[in-house]
Amino acid sequence: MGAGVGVTEPGTGPGWARLAQAVAEQLPPVEVDGVWVFSAVRHEGREYGTAVLSRLDGDRRRIYTARYVLAVKGKERGKFEASVLEVGSGPVEALAQLLQDAHRRIDDEHTPLAVSPQRW
Repeated sequence: MGAGVGVTEPGTGPGWARLAQAVAEQLPPVEVDGVWVFSAVRHEGREYGTAVLSRLDGDRRRIYTARYVLAVKGKERGKFEASVLEVGSGPVEALAQLLQDAHRRIDDEHTPLAVSPQRW
């Protein structure tokens, strides 16, 4: 596939499964109440995926971006890197504004797909 081409249904595939595991190691899964995934993209032998997560933390809502890079071709095939970064927080009721701000920071022209935290 060429640069910028989507690869699978958003949130599915081996890269996403490994990202979900990386997230679960850093954030308490029972506190994650929302997950939005962008379509993964393949470019130059690597697959790139990004998700936005919402986490309830007492009376605050924290927003995170979770990203992965998976080598799908070449000598490094199977190499996986993941990062989970907090990108915003606010009152619990401020979810819509926090998501809009996180989407703007990600700078992706496509709207993410909401998936249930239990499925992801």
